[in-house]
Amino acid sequence: MATDTWIGLYDIFLAQKGFVIINMDNRGTPSLKGSAWRKSIYRKLGVLNTRDQALAAKEVLEWDFIDKEKVSVWGWSGGGSMTLNLMFRYPEIYKTGVAVASVANQLLYDNIYQERYMGLPEENLEDFVEGSPITYAKNLEGNLLIIQGTGDDNVHYQNMEYLVNELILQNKQFQMMSYPNRSHGINEGKNTTRHLYTLITNYLIENNK
Repeated sequence: MATDTWIGLYDIFLAQKGFVIINMDNRGTPSLKGSAWRKSIYRKLGVLNTRDQALAAKEVLEWDFIDKEKVSVWGWSGGGSMTLNLMFRYPEIYKTGVAVASVANQLLYDNIYQERYMGLPEENLEDFVEGSPITYAKNLEGNLLIIQGTGDDNVHYQNMEYLVNELILQNKQFQMMSYPNRSHGINEGKNTTRHLYTLITNYLIENNK
């Protein structure tokens, strides 16, 4: 839920590096806007909420202090999936993306979450396909870094392998980092967190010079 406050030290750190940091609620987020807001993305996960983010970004790009050629997005888990969808569906807006532990194919995620928002694959398979980032990987134009732990206990590593193979098939260049035996939080092992955030930071800075 986006608020008019700093939400973390990493946001402050990036702002100190010259980034304009913006967090925006799309439809479906648990903000205090009623049940219609929350339920609006049923069977539209990955489509409607992604569109909301892109349309909001277009408004932000009207601000005179925003560089339209240096728009980046990054996220973890569901935020990683959003990052992929934004990079693939709206390449004219987003130039650099970092997706951590993301669901690339909704059919590869657990049913306790996915079916709550999407229904049953045997009843509306087309919605699962439409909402999956991998469906639009062919449209990648910008800089993309994908990161995942090989021992992810939430988003199976198979997601990353499917996405990598699709990007290869579509002849799209990208960067990737696998953290051996790390779970969804990618925090096991000495110096892992520092290494991860150094990787993300360097990628964002390098591609926004």
